[in-house]
Amino acid sequence: MLGHGAGGGVESPDLVGATQAARSAGLSVALVEQPYRVAGRRTPAPANQLDTAWIAVVSQLRAGPLSGVPTLTGGRSAGARVACRTAVETDSVGVLCLAFPLHPPGRPEKSRLPELDAVKVPTLVVQGESDPFGTPPIGPNRTVAFIPGTHSLKSTTTVEAAVSDWLATNRRLWLR
Repeated sequence: MLGHGAGGGVESPDLVGATQAARSAGLSVALVEQPYRVAGRRTPAPANQLDTAWIAVVSQLRAGPLSGVPTLTGGRSAGARVACRTAVETDSVGVLCLAFPLHPPGRPEKSRLPELDAVKVPTLVVQGESDPFGTPPIGPNRTVAFIPGTHSLKSTTTVEAAVSDWLATNRRLWLR
């Protein structure tokens, strides 16, 4: 299950690349639009509302069509933060972060690294080499794939390749 960032929807090039990688690996993909986008608003809801909506959608899918299926969660930018904050509640077996916003541009003292560090399952962060939101470090259970670009990660094929490699290495996650 993948969620979008604060400034766009599920059609962003990096989410398209991640979706293609997952489908090529034989996985089903659910692209989730947050309620504020569905309602036509451009401004994201507060974090607790985003998390609550995400948990509700994941719970419904896991109680229905994805019952008994190991679930990987993730998203781009703000969606990646939501997936990290809710990984335990959603019983995620892995987390995919596309363009994780480590800190606001020019504000490294406002680090969001604790959100990433709290994730205890295998995690992939695909990050632009010149991302003004910062570059997260490799950590326990965390792989960081740096690709050319900034925060927008416009290369579908480069994202697809990075996600494909990680999925191949971590096949045990969904082959329970």
